[in-house]
Amino acid sequence: MSGLGEVVAERRIVVIDPEGVTSELVVRLGKPYPDPLSHHGDWGCPFQVEGLGEDSVQTAYGVDSLQALLLAAYRVRLLLAEHAEQTSARLDWLGQPDFGLLVDPGPAGPPAGPG
Repeated sequence: MSGLGEVVAERRIVVIDPEGVTSELVVRLGKPYPDPLSHHGDWGCPFQVEGLGEDSVQTAYGVDSLQALLLAAYRVRLLLAEHAEQTSARLDWLGQPDFGLLVDPGPAGPPAGPG
């Protein structure tokens, strides 16, 4: 699949460069889809960060649609952090750490027992 397809989520991130000039990045997550090349039922989730210079659509893959979506959000957070570090810019979304995109892709802990 190429392109972003149906956008299911969008977030605008404020960029403040070292001189105090502001601009905006637009994060878009596309609708997850079954990976046609997978023999195991994997899913892909397209995403785009507009305003980094290279606005191409990328895809994160997971074993189901939710994992693909979460991994796309995780990769966006990494791209934004890398951009901030490389440009010495400050990125902000409502003053939230990690742009409100903190997702831990590590293995899940043991299931919670009865309450």
